[in-house]
Formats: sequence, C-alpha cells, structure tokens
Amino acid sequence: MSTFQLYPTLEVKPVFRELRNINECYVFSSIKNSRVSSTQSSYHCVAESHTSPPFYPLRVHIYKSGLGFSETVASVMWILLLGAPALFFMYRWFKERQQLTNPQNKYVLITGCDSGFGNLLAKKLDLKGLQVLAACLTEKGASDLKEATSSRLQTLILDVTDSNNVAAAARWADGVVGDQGLWGLVNNAGISVPVAPNEWLTKDDFMKILNVNLLGVVDVTVKMLPLIRKAKGRIVNVASIAGRITLGGGGYFMSKYGVESFSDSLRCEVASFGVKVCIIEPGFFSTEITSAKSQKENLIHIWDRLPEEIKKSYGQEYYDTVYSFLDHIAKICNTDLSLVTDCMEHALMAVYPRKRYSAGWDAKLIYLPLSYFPSVVTDFLLSIGMPKPATGI
Repeated sequence: MSTFQLYPTLEVKPVFRELRNINECYVFSSIKNSRVSSTQSSYHCVAESHTSPPFYPLRVHIYKSGLGFSETVASVMWILLLGAPALFFMYRWFKERQQLTNPQNKYVLITGCDSGFGNLLAKKLDLKGLQVLAACLTEKGASDLKEATSSRLQTLILDVTDSNNVAAAARWADGVVGDQGLWGLVNNAGISVPVAPNEWLTKDDFMKILNVNLLGVVDVTVKMLPLIRKAKGRIVNVASIAGRITLGGGGYFMSKYGVESFSDSLRCEVASFGVKVCIIEPGFFSTEITSAKSQKENLIHIWDRLPEEIKKSYGQEYYDTVYSFLDHIAKICNTDLSLVTDCMEHALMAVYPRKRYSAGWDAKLIYLPLSYFPSVVTDFLLSIGMPKPATGI
C-alpha cells in the first residue's frame, strides 16, 4: 500500500479507485481550510479540506506524473499480448491473398471428375483459363464434362485401382505437358461404401475402399511425381474430417487416416524440390459419397448376407436404428460444394498455400476440435444416441 506524506502532521494511506489518470481518496484533519501538496516517486498529490468540524475531510487528488519501470514493462506486455494475435492474423491474411501471376498456361490433373468436388473444380479452373486434365471413371462422366466446359479442358478415363491404367495416364499426361511439367495434381477420387459396423464386413469390403481412397492416391501420386517435380508444382490430396476422428466402422475412415499420413510424409520428402503438398479436410457435404440411397442399398446388402448368429447378437432394432440414421446424415450435409473447391483452388493458385484446409463449419467448429479431446471424452460423446446390441451389456 502506497504512503504519501502530505504535511508534517498528516499521513495519507490512500486506498483509491482508478479514475483514468486521477485517483481520489478522503483523509481527515483537524486543520480547517488545509491545503497541502507533496510529490513522491511518480505521484503528485494535492489535498483540499472541506469545512466540517471537528474533523475536516480532505479530498486528495493523486495525479500520476509518470510511469515507473515495472508499470512500463506491464504496459508493454499488455500491448504485445493484445496486439500480437491481431498482427499475426493480419500477416496471414495478407500472405494468403497473394496469388500466382499468369496461371493460364499451367496444367492441372484432377481425378474423380464425374461428379462432386472434382467436377465442380474442373469447371471453375477451366473458366479461369487453366489447362485442365480431367480424369473420369466413366465415358458418360467425361462426355458430360466436355459439353459443359471449353475446348481447353481435356478428359481421360482413369480407374485409380488399375496400376496399368494409372501408368498409361502418366505417359499420356507427360506427352501433353511436355517440358513444362504438371503444375497441379488433385487426388479427389474416392468412395464410401461398403460401410457398416466392422464385424459385419469382410476383408474384401475393406480392400475395396482402401484400393480407391488410399492406394489409388499413392499410385497416382508416385507415377505423376516426376512431372510435378519438373514444374515445382502442387499436390492436393482430399482427405476428410474422417482422417482426424473416427465416426464409424469400415474402410472409409481408415483410408482417410492413411491419406493424412501419406501426405505428411510426402510433404517433407518433396519440399526440397520446391513441391508443396496440401490436405483438404471437408466436413459433411452432399455428394455421391454421402448419398442416403447408396448407403441404404449397401447396408441392406450387408445385413442380408450376415450369419444368423451375428444378426441375433445385434438384433433387428440395432439394424433399424442404423438404417434410419443414414437419413439424418443426408439432412446435415452441406450443399455448397464451393466451400471445398475454394480450398482446392487456393491450394493450387496461392503463392503460399496452407498445409491443411478445413472446409465447412462442422469441420472447423465440431469435428476438428473434437479430435483433440481425450479418447474417453470422444468415446462418450460419440456413443450418445447410438443403439445397443440386443445381447450387449
């Protein structure tokens, strides 16, 4: 507590409240009409009495005439504490707004362009004048895309699970891009079925998804990498929030964790060549992957082939609940696919792309934060509303 000697016979120990740079307190004196002042340390004090015998309250005005060393340090620390985050976000905003100049001559190959994210991205990049090489699984998907785009866009039929097909696509791309190389590779092709509780599935069910979503990404990337190194370009791998937190059984979540791991290791390996690797982590969006119709057809097929012992263990009610839950998933899916393709476009066109992009508010505010929680917390939260097997404890 500060002490101020205002007069030889008057000692003031103020306990005051802040009034901007002025502090006030009251003391009492038997001296009528007292006016005393004193300067001590960094404070200047003036006291004026009020006539009210036998003791006269003095209103003491304490003016801060300067900051001490400790107060200066504290002020600087507060400025840094409040200002540093603002400066960081301003710097990142400015840095991420820098775009490549004259991208029109750059080649970008996109897999999975029959529908969904790949289809929309191919159309957007074509409108911006890029040389798009759109890989489709079907002839119909390729022809429909050609009709909706300019003559610049070129299509090819690609099954990412067929290594011979992938090798042929790499040779074709090499002939198209020439010495310029391949600026961008977007590994977007993927499937989500079969998906069900793990015990209901077979090894082939898991391999069907892993061959497309993970091993297909690896095969396409490795075979296209010499062309990408030549251009010092970008690799954009579409993972998912399913690669950050597991919400169910089957190969889909495993495959997306694998894409995350492959991308992380690849990013470090190719950085010395000037190649950048970016990961896209969408939340729930309305595409063929989240189609309630295909998911239901898949679940019916899996349930029908199960042995009776497994059916009895889980029960009809368990199956019915899981079946009805598929409609709920379809309802919460975001229909604005541009939230994802904007991230892909930024990863390809920005001078300083991010290493990871979370697309959709559900990814940003729910699933990504949830992935950092302790397992005991996530297990409890994800179990809410889930059915219990008929023979469960």
